[in-house]
This record gives sequence, C-alpha cells and structure tokens, in this order.
Amino acid sequence: MSLSTHVLDAAKGAPAAGVAVRLDRRDGDGWTALAEARTDADGRIREWGAEPGKGVHRLTFDTADLSEFYPEVTVAFTIDDPGRHYHVPLLISPFAYSTYRGS
Repeated sequence: MSLSTHVLDAAKGAPAAGVAVRLDRRDGDGWTALAEARTDADGRIREWGAEPGKGVHRLTFDTADLSEFYPEVTVAFTIDDPGRHYHVPLLISPFAYSTYRGS
C-alpha cells in the first residue's frame, strides 16, 4: 500500500513547497500520529516512512502560509484496500480549498 499527496497553491497556479503535513490513523475514539513530512519542490509527498494500513486516516495540512482564513486543512479518508495506491491532493487558495481521490 502506498499513500501520496500533492498541494497546489491555486492562487499562484503552482505547487506549494515546504507545506508541513501530518498523517494520523483513527484508533477507537481517538487518533494516532503515524508520520509527518513536508512537501517537496513539486508540492508532493511520495513517501511517509510509515505504513498507514487499512482503516480511517486523516492528513492535516499546515496551510497558514497559503491562506490566512484556513490556517490548517484536515482531510479524512478511508483506506479499504491496502494493496492499492491512494493519492489525496489538496488545492488551496486564500478563501477556498478542494480535494479529491487522485490516482
């Protein structure tokens, strides 16, 4: 199983380099931090150094440098097939953001 993300600064039309992102897994009623990383020059995190496994996860993006309205964005998602690749991109601008299941 692999997990990647990509942060795009929609206001600049460019990748967002250096964005801190935390990966958590839901454990019962709480969350366990699995890994932290920063986006590369292309706005991507390709490797986490931790195997997320099956279950509910979330990525929390530190977006304070990209939007004063959204200081952080959290995206929760379910990994149901550990044999597949999961890609969770974030597009952000000062007053809006979107995400989708990538490939």
